[in-house]
Amino acid sequence: MEAVVLAGGYATRLWPITRHRPKMLLPVGETTVIDRILRALENDDRIDTTYVSTNEAFADVFEAHVEEKGYEKTQLSVEKTSDEDEKFGVVGALAQLVDREGIDDELFVIAGDNLVGFDISDFLDYYEEKGAPALAAYDVGSKEKAKSYGLVELDGERVVEFQEKPDEPNSTLVSIACYAFPADSVRFSEYLSEENNPDEPGWYIEWLQSEEPVYAFTFEDTWFDIGTPDSYFETVDWELEGESLIHPDATVENSEIGDTVHVMEGSEVIDASLDTAIVFPNAEVRNCDLEETIVGEDVEIEDLDISGALMTEVPTID
Repeated sequence: MEAVVLAGGYATRLWPITRHRPKMLLPVGETTVIDRILRALENDDRIDTTYVSTNEAFADVFEAHVEEKGYEKTQLSVEKTSDEDEKFGVVGALAQLVDREGIDDELFVIAGDNLVGFDISDFLDYYEEKGAPALAAYDVGSKEKAKSYGLVELDGERVVEFQEKPDEPNSTLVSIACYAFPADSVRFSEYLSEENNPDEPGWYIEWLQSEEPVYAFTFEDTWFDIGTPDSYFETVDWELEGESLIHPDATVENSEIGDTVHVMEGSEVIDASLDTAIVFPNAEVRNCDLEETIVGEDVEIEDLDISGALMTEVPTID
């Protein structure tokens, strides 16, 4: 079986923090979301190769990261885009990757910004048991939230209807962009040849479940989809359990550190108050009150009260 970790998005809702940093590499505690996925796939004997599907803009960043971590199964597969406006769509990118890499095997696909509470190996066990396409599904508990995802309707465990981002959801069970396909079900090119929507993978699932049986692995564990500052803070809060994490090589002096605060390597926090704040490496925060704020790498701020900001450069103060 081959694996694809989707990491081609530009995360514009998290700009400027993700302007030059893929959101999959945003720190969540002492690791990142994508590293959780890559480690799990490295440890599963069923996976032969893991392709990180990304774009030209982030290719060098991911290549350096994979090399630094020493992953043995993981390699990059780069789509020929460097800007949001040039994207092929997820299904379009998957079709190109399958063709580019010559994949003719079973395929596991997961979004690289998915933090899931279940073991990926358990999901693959379920897929093997069913011997048919499978997806992971989670009850978001709100029809308003369900509008933002692919909605799954089941008969037992079989998917009988799939709606991508419906205006009027019939339930709150959604697909979380985690799929496994037998080789014969990797039909992206066929799907696209019929002029179907190339964007969200849910459109492909909606088409596939009308062609052949598709099953849902439902779970009640944690799931976070990092796409906005709020969801990023929620993910970090879950990982840190509301506590603070101060890197041993960071300097924190004469400061109040509240809940869900992460101060990273080489940073200095002096005479400050931080609550729900993330300070990236080598930043300097002096005489500031920060709340729900992310301070980017190498940023220097002083004498500021800030709430709800993403900072990647020093503001000009008159």
